[in-house]
Amino acid sequence: MRFHRSWRAPVGAALVLGLALVMASCGGDEQTPESDVGTGQGPVKDPATPQTVTFFSWVGNEPQMKKMAAEFTKKHPNITIKFENAPAEQAAQVLSTRIAGNNAPDVAYVNAIDTTDYAARGALVDLGNYMERSEVVEPDDYVEGFKTFVTWDGKMWGLPFDGETTGLFYRTDRFAEVGLSGPPKTWDEFQQYAEKLTDKAKGKYGFEMFASESAFYWYPWLYQAGGTTLSEDGKDIAFDSPEGKKAAEFYVNLAKYSPPDYLNSNSYDGRVAFAQGDVAMYVAGAWFAGTLADEYPKINGKWAAAPLPEGEAGCKTTIAGDSLVMFSQTKVSDAAWLWMEFLSEPKNLADWTYKTEGTLLPPTKSMLESPDLAKEKPVLKPFADLMACGVGSVSNPKFPRIETILNEQLGKAIYGEQTAEQALDNAAQQGRPILAR
Repeated sequence: MRFHRSWRAPVGAALVLGLALVMASCGGDEQTPESDVGTGQGPVKDPATPQTVTFFSWVGNEPQMKKMAAEFTKKHPNITIKFENAPAEQAAQVLSTRIAGNNAPDVAYVNAIDTTDYAARGALVDLGNYMERSEVVEPDDYVEGFKTFVTWDGKMWGLPFDGETTGLFYRTDRFAEVGLSGPPKTWDEFQQYAEKLTDKAKGKYGFEMFASESAFYWYPWLYQAGGTTLSEDGKDIAFDSPEGKKAAEFYVNLAKYSPPDYLNSNSYDGRVAFAQGDVAMYVAGAWFAGTLADEYPKINGKWAAAPLPEGEAGCKTTIAGDSLVMFSQTKVSDAAWLWMEFLSEPKNLADWTYKTEGTLLPPTKSMLESPDLAKEKPVLKPFADLMACGVGSVSNPKFPRIETILNEQLGKAIYGEQTAEQALDNAAQQGRPILAR
């Protein structure tokens, strides 16, 4: 497993508020004038003299990434990829500090949800011109939810690179013990199953939830109820709608079927209870399949994955992912684009996602629908199918601060300190002034 999506960086928290993001980057002998960034015509050509493209990420030490960089340099001998690495949990902070210090890289691999925040602050290159000139990148082929991640002001500022959907994992052995033969298909079934699978006297529970990640894992229920986070124009909070309150009440009520000792954990730490069979159902991204295979091979054959049970609005789920972005003060934009375009080639997307030991999915519809994916990594098929139901995160740089409040308020409801309705009302009351600024 390369990494897991339970870690979600606080978007924009480390950026210096009120300051323009002026950035610089390392370049080579032949540089692209700033005024020409992303404005050329015709196919992007290799530089005539050596150039260096700096690439910031937390995956630069991965063997597959190093292999792709070597293949790229062989194909483009005048371009050197210089990896600049940071730990995943510190990447957003490090990158934000570098941006504020006029020391940004040329290209970065970032949590996709961060893209619009950087774009709204003038930090990124609008990739529209480069995509129009490319025979590799097809914007219409990206899953719509992934495009939402990287779209700001009607323009694409990043290339979706990998991702996952959120689905349901369940212990088939626990299900068999209580006479259940398959996963729940509706909300009512889900609650009935959770109750039937819970025996507190024996330390057995039907479901597992985490107050520390309450907002993120509530979103699928919100979308399935027909609700949304913000109004269509993005100017008002919408999660406190009747649909939102119905979803919150259902979601918070599930805490009675969840082990209380794990409520203050995160989804990654909570894997232990599922692996031990103490919890029968677990909602998580595809990363969890890799975790179970790597860390708990003894329970292979005792668990399965399925789409989330559907609400009134049908199949809806959250997606998460990473994107490739180019920073606006780069002096080697054409070389930087060639690197981004190379990584976006179908073969490289496949080698980076489902053809590795990890459980990441490619971001394009054509690859998700390819029989090759199901053949190479059958466990990912349910998650690939869910991509069509995926709802991208809010494309508003102010929302992460509101989400922090929403997470805190839903967490209090899970602990029984307030009702689900009060949680949404309180979050909306505190969030609206942020949105109005």
